[in-house]
Amino acid sequence: MARYLITPDVIRRGILHRHILNGDISGDVLIPWSVLTYLDKATAGDDISHEKFLKEVNNIRKASEAGLIKLEYIGQSTVDGDIYQYIFELSRDYDAVILTSDPSKAKFFQAVGSKVKLLSPIRVSEPVITKYFDEDTMSVHLKEGVRPRAKKGRPGNWLYVELDEKPITRDEILEIIDEILDYTKTDPESFIEIDEKGVTIVQMRNYRIIIAKPPFSDGYEITAVKPVKKLSLEDYNLPPELIRRLRERAEGILIAGAPGEGKSTFSQALAEFYRGMGKVVKTIESPRDLQLPMDITQYSKSYGDDKTLHDILLLSRPDYTIFDEMRTTEDFKLYVDLRLAGVGMIGVVHATRPIDAVQRFIERVELGMIPSVLDTVIFIKGGKVVKVYEIMMVAKVPHGLTREDLARPVVEVRDFFTKRVEYEFYVFGKRIFVIPVGREMGYEEEYYEVGTREMSMVDKIRRELGDIGEEFEIRMVGNKEAIIYVPPWGYREIRKALRRKTRIIKKKYGIKIDIEPMIGFE
Repeated sequence: MARYLITPDVIRRGILHRHILNGDISGDVLIPWSVLTYLDKATAGDDISHEKFLKEVNNIRKASEAGLIKLEYIGQSTVDGDIYQYIFELSRDYDAVILTSDPSKAKFFQAVGSKVKLLSPIRVSEPVITKYFDEDTMSVHLKEGVRPRAKKGRPGNWLYVELDEKPITRDEILEIIDEILDYTKTDPESFIEIDEKGVTIVQMRNYRIIIAKPPFSDGYEITAVKPVKKLSLEDYNLPPELIRRLRERAEGILIAGAPGEGKSTFSQALAEFYRGMGKVVKTIESPRDLQLPMDITQYSKSYGDDKTLHDILLLSRPDYTIFDEMRTTEDFKLYVDLRLAGVGMIGVVHATRPIDAVQRFIERVELGMIPSVLDTVIFIKGGKVVKVYEIMMVAKVPHGLTREDLARPVVEVRDFFTKRVEYEFYVFGKRIFVIPVGREMGYEEEYYEVGTREMSMVDKIRRELGDIGEEFEIRMVGNKEAIIYVPPWGYREIRKALRRKTRIIKKKYGIKIDIEPMIGFE
């Protein structure tokens, strides 16, 4: 009859009883008391690990009571020196086969002449957490003592609903956590991203799972998120001019929006868009949860510091890098450093307004560098692109000032489609001023699904005029006539330069254009 000697890693991983139930292990099972003492101390500060250790010991005992094995506890409770050296000595004394789940330990025991059997993890069935999801579930929220809840719907249009009238117990949530961790260890497409005291973040296939436990949280909690739908850039129905900008000019991109509005879904679509153009695309994530093809390498910020990521990305020469969820000053500095080195950067930023995303850069980067690192801001709301800004620097008298000797470099934030300047950034003295432009004319910042709303005729005219359109004021007179008011300086030259553009506008829209000086304009 076979005789097996158990190592700490086998019990810690909780796999021995499964091999016994499967019939892989039978006969005498010897557990050194020192192994139990070692595990009791090693897991004392982690309730989940301690519970798993005790549960596995209990399951082995039940297997013995059922007659599947003959269980015996041997040896002394404590040892001086290495526990694995003591196990090696016991294996000689009892002529037993050492059971381990650690390949390196198995090679070590083989090298010193011990009989050893490597136990591979047994693939567990689909974890219970997945059964809470259906096709409309965005995320599942479990906490001990609280009824299970879920967000159902789509980004920007969801409901927070209860899934069960019965609160989940501590034992139940610990069982679910145990299943998640076991599945992650046996599935090649899953991994543990972060495992620290109080929190574990797991990428289980396309589920991102955050496990919080005391003392970090006031109770055991699981938050599981799954993408509701994977989209391509074509699914967003973006206007051709925006697609053209993304393809030809945009290299410093921000994707902004509030949490849960669809930023990551859009960044995934943009990554595959550039991949389809034959570009080399990589990502920086923490945790790694974007669902991307294998040829897009995903780097973990949790395992690499800024210097390592900087060096790797420069040496691997990507055309574009997706920086998912930029939060800290170090994140923004890394974005800027890589962008200045010539890497196309796409940063994902939490922001309730698109201008807030730009201001987060202003707080960390010299104003004059902004147009060198940012050129396009895409704001996502409800899973849709609702605002696009372009950023550039010009030399002018800032909005609200009048003296020509106050002209200075000004960063303009323009609506990409209408070319209307919505914000100006400039330095006056030692302060940076952020000026919303056009509010006194009744203009308010508005959001609409890009590509679906018909622009006003004034915005169409301004777009046709291009960059110079912001120097003028445009008023409609009825439906078929417009007046462009231009500054009095250089009126004749400007009028001459505008004639060709006004002919194009008239031919395209059937609108008669008059050009008048701004003197007396009300």
